[in-house]
Amino acid sequence: MAGSVNKVILIGRLGKDPEMRFTQNGKPVTNFSIATNEVWLDQAGGKQEKTEWHRIIAWGKLAENCAKLLSKGKLVYIEGRLQTRSWDDRDGNKRYTTEVVANQMQIMSPIEGAGAGAGPGEEISAESSHGPDEGSPHSGEEFDDIPF
Repeated sequence: MAGSVNKVILIGRLGKDPEMRFTQNGKPVTNFSIATNEVWLDQAGGKQEKTEWHRIIAWGKLAENCAKLLSKGKLVYIEGRLQTRSWDDRDGNKRYTTEVVANQMQIMSPIEGAGAGAGPGEEISAESSHGPDEGSPHSGEEFDDIPF
């Protein structure tokens, strides 16, 4: 039987400072977006560039480290898994979002004023990649507890 893989690796720059919140159960969760760029030459030889934005969510100790160590413009390596969730908006329309649930983060930019701790190239891992209740990544309770 063939298995499946859900793994994402990104290196990009933060578009704004991370936002950390806490679930009703007190579990830290941090959201941020990173941009990746693709550059190519068109048929006329002109340089073309496309920026893709990726939503990142981190839980637990990794969420705390992301909120503390990352800031707008920093270059960061993120490893995790893709997750799609849905909700109904105020008009009753079904909405979807796909995000990367981070389980590893590595800072690629220098950290100003950093002594001992996470410097450029030091890897920071999550204690869990499942979310607030260590449950299935598809359990409804996981999403109901997200405060945004």
